[in-house]
Amino acid sequence: MLSTDSESTRDGAALAIAEEQRFLDAAVARRDRLAARLTAELAVPAEDATGRARQRGLRAQLEELRRASGGLIFGRLDGVDGTVRHIGRTGIRDDDETADPIVVDWRAPAARPFYTATPVDPQGQARRRHVRTDGPVVAGVDDEPLDGADGGALVGEGALLAALNERRTGRMSTAIATLQREQDAVIRAEATGPLIVQGGPGTGKTVVALHRVAYLLFTYRQMAERAVLVLGPSTRFLDYIAQVLPALGETAVVAATCDTLLPGVAVTRAESRRIAELKGRALWQGALERYVRSLLPRARELKLRWDGEFHLIGADAVGHLLASAVQGRSHHRARAVFAEHLHHVLAEAVAEQRAALLDRMDEGYEDILARFRPEPGDDGRSGSDVDGLMSDEEIDELRDRIAADATIARFVDSVWPARDPRTVLRNLLTDAALLARYAPDLTPEEAGLVAADAGADGWAPSDVPLLDAVADLLGDLDGPAPAAGSVAERARRQRGWVYGHVVIDEAQELSEMQWHMVLRRCPSRSITAVGDIDQAEAAHRHTGWAEAVRSTLGDRWTAAELTICYRTPREVMELTTPVLRAAGSRNAPPRAVRSSGIAPRTVETTADRLPAAAAEAVATLRHRWTGGTVGVIAPTALIAALTAAVHDTPVLTATQSKGLEFDATVLVDPARIAAEPRGHNALYVALTRCTQELVTLSPIA
Repeated sequence: MLSTDSESTRDGAALAIAEEQRFLDAAVARRDRLAARLTAELAVPAEDATGRARQRGLRAQLEELRRASGGLIFGRLDGVDGTVRHIGRTGIRDDDETADPIVVDWRAPAARPFYTATPVDPQGQARRRHVRTDGPVVAGVDDEPLDGADGGALVGEGALLAALNERRTGRMSTAIATLQREQDAVIRAEATGPLIVQGGPGTGKTVVALHRVAYLLFTYRQMAERAVLVLGPSTRFLDYIAQVLPALGETAVVAATCDTLLPGVAVTRAESRRIAELKGRALWQGALERYVRSLLPRARELKLRWDGEFHLIGADAVGHLLASAVQGRSHHRARAVFAEHLHHVLAEAVAEQRAALLDRMDEGYEDILARFRPEPGDDGRSGSDVDGLMSDEEIDELRDRIAADATIARFVDSVWPARDPRTVLRNLLTDAALLARYAPDLTPEEAGLVAADAGADGWAPSDVPLLDAVADLLGDLDGPAPAAGSVAERARRQRGWVYGHVVIDEAQELSEMQWHMVLRRCPSRSITAVGDIDQAEAAHRHTGWAEAVRSTLGDRWTAAELTICYRTPREVMELTTPVLRAAGSRNAPPRAVRSSGIAPRTVETTADRLPAAAAEAVATLRHRWTGGTVGVIAPTALIAALTAAVHDTPVLTATQSKGLEFDATVLVDPARIAAEPRGHNALYVALTRCTQELVTLSPIA
């Protein structure tokens, strides 16, 4: 028999659910009316550009309302002054559009206390309620009084832990209902310059970064006009997060890796860590600038032919043309300006030569010719029709004909040839003498290694930022790309596109030259970079963020930190401290706030049985975590054998597992992972991928 307290609690929950169901029904009905009105307005064809622009806005509103079918409301704030605000995926206004919205968009300032209020700092709120829905049905509520009683670090702990204990599907989902105070502070931080967020495993770095994109696009509408670039560590990772931003209603986003960021260039070969480190150094930016500058033509006398006559342009004049053309422009843009100036000078030279010729012909006949030469304008004629001298209009026409002449174009090409970025980069990288001249910071031994590697076919990952730098220094030969397609589609196919904001996940892996590649795409430096310096595995070793970004950002960046681990259970996080120390870190691991109740388990077996043991462990875990995901993380040398033994389960290196999470993880031969380059950093990554259970397979020595 239930106690009176239990009955009271049950009755109170039922009343709360019924109350929220009535509100949800009203909100759904209002959303449907809004959607119907927008649909009707969109059925009327637009008559002009203004109408078409308005329709684009209406379509965006309609799409946002449709996406809000799940999570139309997920929270409620009761103010101490009696006000009630419901929080949802998108804002919903009442029929009286001048009144306050009946559902507040989670990104709006009025919704912020839902994420930041605590019993110690209630921010004018008496209660926070999490509302769990299943489609149009309210499935439960979770009330949290904000009355000054002692509160922990978490907001809405019951709702958060329920979400964390759900099965993993292999795709990241949104977390707008369970974001925590320190996460919200990062999401809503000003976007005035680079923000670098340090966060250990499970602190929600990726969730924070993606929800920050949604917040920024909502708050700064002009950002959507330039799109947002999201850089991830791998295509597998991008697939994992692919549904988050569309689910939040954001489509003005381009997702890429550093390897895929340069249109038309594909990485086709691997490289050694030594080469990756050498070619990732910041010194290459200056080296490439000096080398491309050396390709400029030298001032010399030019002899051009026009209408059968030769015209000389002196070396001094050519020098002035070159200096005027360059002036901070890219190589090919300067080339185009030089050609324009040269066309003008040649046209003037032709006109002057013609005038001089006429002067010589007229000598001794001035009085006679004056009798027959009408005053300018007497018969509507002017210029060479009157006195043989060319008017300004005729000189302009002559310049246009010179610019369109194929022979003159070939002459300009011979003086200042167009350059292909691929050829320019290979010419430099494969020539040790050129490297010694333009990259003097390399030792002879390092220059030799670079030259030998550059002779291989195809492009390696570290070539992409170098090629991007050369392409930027040379500039485009063609005109602007076609304007067709969405802003994201246009941005994706244009190398020189300038983004409104850039988000970098696993930013600790970027080389200095990759940072340069990012800054070229966002000169405003509106950047959010998230990562964990202790999980760095890249060849370019950095011990801190200041060192990692000094060559590109200097000290003009803001630091933030996420300190609470929500994903990885306490039982697993307790294993990480000695691994961090072995990696040389002085940081403490993030504080885990949940327990799975399952202690990590180690299985010892012989080396030759590791694949079979992995298959057995995976079978057991997949049965235990039905509906969830299991992942295998192993040393590089064992990937092939394990993949053959384990079916329908991802088998990854520690590097490949970055940013991913599984309900259960099988960690194979951790000692061998630790023996790989940057191995303890990699082992730290591998240990912290599970949300529930960790099984380790160790070969018997």
